[in-house]
Amino acid sequence: MEHWELIKPGGLRFAWADGLFPPGTDSFLLASFPRLRPGLRVLDLGCGTGLLSLLLLQRQRELAVTGLELLPEAVALAERAAAENHLEDRLSFRQGDLRDGKALPPGQFDLAVCNPPYYPVNSGALTGEGARRTARAEADCTLEDICRAARRALRWGGRFCLVHKPERLTDLLCVLREAGLEPKRLRTVCVTAGAAPSLVLLEGRRGGKPGLDLEPPLALYTPEGAPAKELDRIYFREEALL
Repeated sequence: MEHWELIKPGGLRFAWADGLFPPGTDSFLLASFPRLRPGLRVLDLGCGTGLLSLLLLQRQRELAVTGLELLPEAVALAERAAAENHLEDRLSFRQGDLRDGKALPPGQFDLAVCNPPYYPVNSGALTGEGARRTARAEADCTLEDICRAARRALRWGGRFCLVHKPERLTDLLCVLREAGLEPKRLRTVCVTAGAAPSLVLLEGRRGGKPGLDLEPPLALYTPEGAPAKELDRIYFREEALL
């Protein structure tokens, strides 16, 4: 079954389907992390049905976004979402394997983003099957595959932003540097201030010099359990609160 939802009242519509990629907080968090400006050429690796791409365009309409996705049925739904939002001139999707060096032109993007599988194939944390298992586990592509694909696609000085689990932070930093994407910005995400991080947001730069900026942690909720002001901004709820 298909589901269509608005990112915010009067905003862009996104689609997802049972058995594919349900929307999650991690996509909204990742979409808020890159520094955007008009004219950027953006690549969404493993784009699913296009939610992350649409979230970036909701923030900054003057982007040129390309999504790459392995599953044809997800690409078909993402293309319908682009048409529904009249974004065909700035949002396009390709069906292909990011491990294939010919899937994308090299060095053509200013920014790459990815909401990757979090768990190695031998992890006991895996659940589900089919597309949902692919989205959670490194069964079809590894962290190394993703970073190599981002490095190939980015121009010199281009940036790669991703969201991941804090227990894999050492892997992230090592794999990014090995792929030629120097880690430059890191922000942890926690449920409330003082709680252990539940996610990390990380930016690497192709050809960047060593030096990592640690940004203030993002707490999603107040001690009383109310959404933090920054979470309302990330979910585009600020206007509704005025």
